[in-house]
Amino acid sequence: MARPSTRRAGGGTQLFHVRYAPGAAESMIFLILPQKLVNYRFRSSNSWTKSVLVPSMKDPKVEEGIVGGWQHGPHHLRDSNSIDRSWFGGSSLERSWRLAASWVHGLVFSMSAAGEGILSPVVASFEHGALAGLTWWRVFKAAVMVPALELAAVLCLLMSVMMITEKLFMGAVSLYVKVLRRRPERVYRWEPVGGAGGGEDVELGSLLACPNVLVQIPMFNEKEVYKLSIGAACRLAWPRDRLIIQILDDSTDPMIKELVKEECHEWCRRGLNINYETRGNRKGYKAGALKEGMKHSYVRTCDYVAIFDADFQPEPDFLTRTVPFLVWNPEVALVQARWKFVNADECLMTRIQEMSMDYHFKVEQESGSSTHAFFGFNGTAGVWRIVALEEAGGWKDRTTVEDMDLAVRVSLRGWKFVYVGEVKVKSELPSTFKAYRNQQHRWSCGPANLLRKMAKEIIETQKVSIWKKFFVIYNFFIARRIVAHIVTFFFYCVIIPTSVFFPQVYIPTWGVVYVPTTITLLNAVGTPSSFHLIILWVLFENVMSMHRTRAVIVGLLQVGKVNEWIVTEKLGNAAKTKTNDSVILPMRHQSKILDRFHLLELGLGVYLMLCASYDCVYGRNYYYTFIFPQSLAFLIMGLVMSGLSSHLQVVDRKSCRLHDYW
Repeated sequence: MARPSTRRAGGGTQLFHVRYAPGAAESMIFLILPQKLVNYRFRSSNSWTKSVLVPSMKDPKVEEGIVGGWQHGPHHLRDSNSIDRSWFGGSSLERSWRLAASWVHGLVFSMSAAGEGILSPVVASFEHGALAGLTWWRVFKAAVMVPALELAAVLCLLMSVMMITEKLFMGAVSLYVKVLRRRPERVYRWEPVGGAGGGEDVELGSLLACPNVLVQIPMFNEKEVYKLSIGAACRLAWPRDRLIIQILDDSTDPMIKELVKEECHEWCRRGLNINYETRGNRKGYKAGALKEGMKHSYVRTCDYVAIFDADFQPEPDFLTRTVPFLVWNPEVALVQARWKFVNADECLMTRIQEMSMDYHFKVEQESGSSTHAFFGFNGTAGVWRIVALEEAGGWKDRTTVEDMDLAVRVSLRGWKFVYVGEVKVKSELPSTFKAYRNQQHRWSCGPANLLRKMAKEIIETQKVSIWKKFFVIYNFFIARRIVAHIVTFFFYCVIIPTSVFFPQVYIPTWGVVYVPTTITLLNAVGTPSSFHLIILWVLFENVMSMHRTRAVIVGLLQVGKVNEWIVTEKLGNAAKTKTNDSVILPMRHQSKILDRFHLLELGLGVYLMLCASYDCVYGRNYYYTFIFPQSLAFLIMGLVMSGLSSHLQVVDRKSCRLHDYW
């Protein structure tokens, strides 16, 4: 602690004498005063003495409080024999600024002993600039930075409350359904139709009771998986004269189109009613293909349509377990099955994706089906009532989530949806980071853009209750698909790390620890076998939250790549290629070096590293314990996952096909 003492000096000034000892809180700060240094000497290696001339209290500059950062002038030294704490207070950043300025101040005065007349103007100019810069920063921080950060923290805390309330509600509903065994078969009427319950009855039963079912499989250059999906559809246990399979091929590769066409002809020769359909353009992408497919004359004989993406492989009993819900319950428009991932154990990234997707199906879809009979159609592995689809206006390509668009429009006309979690359909997770990013951009941008376009229609509809309107707008759109992404990124990746530079900003412990911990544990319920990966899941989701938040903003503002559609890459059996069947080769060429890296992730990773380092040295809240790992996650995802992996590709020796390797 500095022990000041004062004595009168000539010329209407005071001689202020301070002795500093190591370890004191103020020992790192010099006093900067626009006066001549009278005495500056070291007593020993452990302490030093500094004497300066302090202007008189009558000096108007002192009364204005601009000297040395003192708020009340040097009369505190004379009257209370103590140093004003406002000079030594403030954040570590301010103390470091004053320290640097003081060091230069002392150095310049020491050197100016022989040439005071030459250096005095330089010293005065430096002192004035340093003090002016410090004053400007303190004013700007107090007037702008701190209030803005506090407001952002409050808003994020409110969104966190919205988010955890929604999670707890969905978890409670899902638990209620599971404990009381409220399976769809107990809520809705379900009986086998036309003897199609299995065995020989499928072919020999009362075929008149079996409705005509259309199976649509949209494709786009699906070389790796087209055989799997076509074969699975053709093996569905349903009377052959009641089943129509439609392959909607938008492929641009002539060779792949020929392969798909030949596969269709092969199954046609086996007695299946399979139709290979193409069109001259890709207008509307998947929605456009499905819409064109519904225009064919043979579709008019069908009552229901089952939709599968090219990488989905339904079990033979899929129709026999789902169609009865539509047959016996005329108010039901959609039956949605659950996805089962065949490549979940392929790598760490697919394991983490499986955790998120399992939560979506086991909790989100289950709760929506059990409360308001509404949830978002997943675009595949579902069966629609064609009448309901046509009543809502059919497929529309105004967003990148045509499936959700259709589901909302059908629901607003009073139709009900049923989620059947016990029926699982094999599918494939994106196994490359690039493919996953493209998929998440579409899934995040699309809902935000759809809300922008449908909010008025949802509010004005008269066919559903006000509670269902509230559920669709608030729960389905705002809380789950907008707030969740925004609060995850801004609160946990920006505001909390930035607050380490502003100790005046207080963030309660429940917002920093308890809320995210609860949300994390609730998400882990979906996949108990991967609970040990929960920390990695949190880090990965936080990194992806930046990409999703940017997509949400693009969708809400309807700018940039709002309608960009990139088909998710599928590897099929190629993902099972053994190491001894492949060779790793360096990439030949990249159009742009910057394309190999994700600069936003890298930049935020560096910033978080600085925040963590600063908090580790000066902070008191131990935020660095999670900021450090998060910064590493951003750096890895920005550098290794895109940059280094782009130099490695897997080359199949037999067909010379290149696959991203990670």
